[in-house]
Amino acid sequence: MENEVKLTKLAKCAGCGAKVGAGVLSQLLEGIKVHSDPNLLVGFDRSDDASVYRLSDDLALVQTVDFFPPIADDPYLFGQIAATNALSDVYAMGGEPRLALNLMCVPKNMPSEAVHRMLRGGYDKVYEAGCLITGGHSIFDDEPKYGLAVTGFVHPDRILTNSGAKPGDVLLLTKPLGIGVLTTAHKGDLASEKGMALAYRLMTTLNKSARDAIVKYRVHACTDVTGFSLLGHLLEMCQGSGVEAALQVDRIDLIPEALELAKLGILPEGMYRNREFAQPYVDPGDTPLCKQDVLYDPQTAGGLLVAVDSADADALLAEISSCVPSAQRIGEVGTYRGGARIFLR
Repeated sequence: MENEVKLTKLAKCAGCGAKVGAGVLSQLLEGIKVHSDPNLLVGFDRSDDASVYRLSDDLALVQTVDFFPPIADDPYLFGQIAATNALSDVYAMGGEPRLALNLMCVPKNMPSEAVHRMLRGGYDKVYEAGCLITGGHSIFDDEPKYGLAVTGFVHPDRILTNSGAKPGDVLLLTKPLGIGVLTTAHKGDLASEKGMALAYRLMTTLNKSARDAIVKYRVHACTDVTGFSLLGHLLEMCQGSGVEAALQVDRIDLIPEALELAKLGILPEGMYRNREFAQPYVDPGDTPLCKQDVLYDPQTAGGLLVAVDSADADALLAEISSCVPSAQRIGEVGTYRGGARIFLR
């Protein structure tokens, strides 16, 4: 019965491409009072991936929530992707996810078998992460949406944030870019089966192995690359850390088919929002427009972007090369000199 419903046809936006732009989000949050609590180690006043609250000297709670419209037609696959994406924020903070709650919106006429398969996809991916789904909330809506509220744990002294990068750090990335372009092309039947198979494989690969590796090294900052794109998330890291960054564009793994589609102008709406947000702080150099477009491409369940001490960079890169989809050394962090925050080389 699941073949009778094409989930992506029921949604105007797909996956993390449906996120409110970073610039708009900051405006919406402006002026909201932040109450102080000495145990709140990371709150919404920082552009981080999750909140962190200290429970004891040895234990802190990591909490996040993420949900979005379908990015795949198959309900089971969509459930897996949404769960992978939600779990990623806990990994990006250096934590281990332990409990999750379902968040689900479904049309009244959506077949029950399709709803069941969507939930089963989420359950199976959460179980793979060593986490448990313990409940949730569902409502009726014209567009289906699914995701999770996730709780994890981390040692208070081992939290990874996006605001600790230091001059001299090396930037590593763990998945290729171009998922948003491919999924946009797919809605118009313009993406190849091979390209979509790659996109689905990437979007259902947990960042667990990457997290398990990076916590062994002197990592100063970390974030997952999702709806705000590589450049958007890197900009937040640079601003939060008071640094700048230089990217070696030819070292960044851009999915070849996505690059070709970008040359044809097949781009997600979220790419334009990300460009509007980050472009004033980016010096593109001689980087071709199509490559810039993919660097602004919103990713769903993307990889981890890591700023690691240069003395540990080679060892960490070697370790993750065997356990992540695409281990890349993409650039360096520098001392901020004013003006642009990101330089494309």
